[in-house]
Amino acid sequence: MHFHDGKIPEGYITYTRRKVAVIGVGVLALLVMLVISIAVGAVDIPIRSVIGTLTGMAPDPLFDRIIWNIRLPQALTAIVAGVGLAIAGAGMQSVLRNPLGSPFTLGISHAAAFGAAFSVIILGTGTMRSSGADAIAINNPHITTVFAFLFCLIATGIIIGISRIRASSPEVMVLAGVAIGSLFTAGTMFLQYFASDVQLAAVVFWTFGDVARAGWNELTIMTIVVALATLYFVMKRWDYNAIDAGDETAKGLGVNVGLERIVGMLVASFVTAVIVAFLGIIGFVGLVCPHMVRRLIGDDHRYLIPGTCVAGALLLLVSDTAARLILAPHILPVAILTAFMGAPIFLYLIVRGRSR
Repeated sequence: MHFHDGKIPEGYITYTRRKVAVIGVGVLALLVMLVISIAVGAVDIPIRSVIGTLTGMAPDPLFDRIIWNIRLPQALTAIVAGVGLAIAGAGMQSVLRNPLGSPFTLGISHAAAFGAAFSVIILGTGTMRSSGADAIAINNPHITTVFAFLFCLIATGIIIGISRIRASSPEVMVLAGVAIGSLFTAGTMFLQYFASDVQLAAVVFWTFGDVARAGWNELTIMTIVVALATLYFVMKRWDYNAIDAGDETAKGLGVNVGLERIVGMLVASFVTAVIVAFLGIIGFVGLVCPHMVRRLIGDDHRYLIPGTCVAGALLLLVSDTAARLILAPHILPVAILTAFMGAPIFLYLIVRGRSR
C-alpha cells in the first residue's frame, strides 16, 4: 500500500494493529487450550507434568506414555483438522463469493461418506470385534481412506465441470454441491439397505467424525497437506480481496477469476478429502469459523485467512476436549459436539447479519 508523503496514516496502523492483536490473542488461547486438553481426561495429569514432559525438562515416566501416545497426537490432530476444515471453508466462501460455501454444504463430505460406505459394504473392510470398548472396527482403514478420497475428488470434479459449462457462477456451484450431497446421501442409504448388521454399524461408526482415530502417521500426512493448502491460500490473499469486490473488478485488476475459482475449489476439496478420509465427517467447522472471524476482524483476506486458521484449530480443540469430559469415562465423537455447537452459532450469525 503506497501513500503520497511516504507516511502510513495513523488510522490505518490502528486498523491493522487491532486485527493482529485479535489473532495474537487467539494463538495464546490455543496454546493454553493445548496444555489443558493434554491434562484432562480419564486420567487427570497435573499441568506441571504436562509442561515438563512436553519440554523434556522434567519428564514424568508415569504420564509419559499417555501424553506421547494418546493425548498429544489427539490434540494436535484436532488442531490440524480444525485448521484444514476452516481454511477449506474460507477458501470456498471466497472463490464462490457465497457465505454458504463449505465442504459440508457443497456435498464433498457426503461424497467421502459414500466412498467409505462403499468400501465397508461392497469390499468388506468393516468387521466386528469382541471387545466391548470398540465393538466395530475398520479392519482395513487404508482402502476405506482411498475410496473416501476418490469420491471426494469425483464430487469436486462434477462441481467444477458444471461450473465450466455454466460459466462458473457461484450460485451454480452451490446448487450443484447441494444436488451432489443429496445424490451421495441417497447412494449411502441405498448401500446401507443391503448391508449386514455389522457392515451397517461399521458405516455409522465411520461417519462419526473423531480426531482420536489418527496416530502420528496420519497426523503427519494431514499436517503436510494442510500446511501446503494454507500456504496456497495465503499466497492468494490479494486475489481473493479483488474477487470480493466483484468478478469484473477482479478481472480489471488482472485476476483470472475462472482459474482461481477452480484451483481454489480443488485445493479446498483435497484438504477436505484427506481430513474426512482419516477422521470421518466433522461438520460446521468450515462453515462457521470464517463467519466468526469476519465478525471480529472483517473481510480483508490478509487477516481473515490466518484468523480463520486459529479459530478452526481452537474450535475443534475445545470441542474435542469437551467431548472427552461430558460423559467421562465415555468419549463422545467430536463431530456430535461440533454439529450441536455449529447449528446455533450459525443461526445466530444469520440473525445478527439480518439485524444489521
